[in-house]
Amino acid sequence: MTAPAQFPASVPHGGYQQQQPPQPQFASQLPVAQTTLGQAVRSEWTKIRTVRSTVWTLGVMLVLVIGINLLVVVPIDHSNDTSVPVLAPGLFGLILGQSAIITLGVLVITSEYGTGMIRTTLTACPRRSRVLTAKAIVFFLLSFVTTTVACTMTALISWSVMSGKRVSGYDLEDPHPGVVIKDGVTAASGTEWLGATVGVGLYVALLGLLALAVGTLLRHSAGAITTMLGVVLLPLLIAIFLPSSLDGARDKLVRFSAPNSLASLYHFPMIGEGDQNGLPQLITLACVTAVLLGAAYATLNSRDV
Repeated sequence: MTAPAQFPASVPHGGYQQQQPPQPQFASQLPVAQTTLGQAVRSEWTKIRTVRSTVWTLGVMLVLVIGINLLVVVPIDHSNDTSVPVLAPGLFGLILGQSAIITLGVLVITSEYGTGMIRTTLTACPRRSRVLTAKAIVFFLLSFVTTTVACTMTALISWSVMSGKRVSGYDLEDPHPGVVIKDGVTAASGTEWLGATVGVGLYVALLGLLALAVGTLLRHSAGAITTMLGVVLLPLLIAIFLPSSLDGARDKLVRFSAPNSLASLYHFPMIGEGDQNGLPQLITLACVTAVLLGAAYATLNSRDV
């Protein structure tokens, strides 16, 4: 017996191969433009300004910074104290007010992870590095401008109340650290004004940007906020309990802690002389923030949502 003939699977029994009809290609009738970083920035600006938490957080920051400044400057004025630099009272409100900027920096990214909106964001903009860059630009500018405006207001209030006080005797010959005396009265130098406004605004905005990087890495609001509070508070707390044999390490922890860095920008440091301007602390924070942001970019691009 002969075996039955075998036909190729792709050839029908009629002896010829069927031709598939060409598939129609879709072409949009509307012009399609490539997405840009500017469009991502506008999108992030719309998000951050339309969320209630932004208004409440920045409002709390303004109330803390300006309100505590008023509570501090009035008693100093009544006691006619000339041992405190003219612009220094703004420091005390800012030590608490910076926590609001840190919280907002975390929520800029973690709130989208919490609600699942990060999937929509990354679908609309598949280039994840562009999303994080847009968030960083919008948040940094917003926090810098808000903090600088608040600190400028406190500086003006402090200057109007505390400048022009007559200094005499021992305080005139050997003024307290950070106190500027011109023609026998208290005053504020140009570097003090720069540090108490732009310098402080840069430092707090960088802290918020660091919080954004930590939030990107952890993807959890409570964990990221707790981590940032530890970064701000723990160095100073650890330094308090270090033994005297570790004086060098203790001085480093105090010098580069967030409260002392802000105080140095006000020429009112916790340790050392009053001529410190806080520039080394500002540069150090910028380097740390850049490293953490780099890690955030790498992690965001490599992991699943």
